Amino acid sequence: MNSAHRSPTRRLVPLSAAVALALVPVAGCSFTGDSDDTKAPAVPTPAPQAAAICRALHKELPDAVNGLKRGTAEPASDYTAVWGDPAVQLRCGVPRPEAMGSKTDSAEVNGVEWLPEKRKDGYRFTTVLRRAYVEVTVPGKYSPEINPLLDLARAVKKTVPKGVA
Repeated sequence: MNSAHRSPTRRLVPLSAAVALALVPVAGCSFTGDSDDTKAPAVPTPAPQAAAICRALHKELPDAVNGLKRGTAEPASDYTAVWGDPAVQLRCGVPRPEAMGSKTDSAEVNGVEWLPEKRKDGYRFTTVLRRAYVEVTVPGKYSPEINPLLDLARAVKKTVPKGVA
């Protein structure tokens, strides 16, 4: 699925795209219940190359996503960021998602490919075809959950090179 948004001005993903994302099952993806989205994001321990990429990404992250003000993740880390309450959570340098496979569908948002995984309350998106895995967890309160990715795409494209992690 491709986002039609290409200009620097902010637009919402078309409703049809958001509905398709919510309704189309993703091959090999399911709720994994491995974290409680109400808690602070666990700090990843990336390999040295991914750690450098994540530090660069952290410096470029926006002050707001989807209209939500950036907060301070606890514990503070160059590998995590949060926006709003309940928080949209970003973790950089995470391991390759178990759901990622050769037949897994991804969603392209403003030039960045993401693996969507339905969760109990919302979605988790993880970058694909980038030198470091960036994970963004979006609570269902912010439906369509894909919208925060619009604001994160510029920073990801600028700092996380294309390739295979």
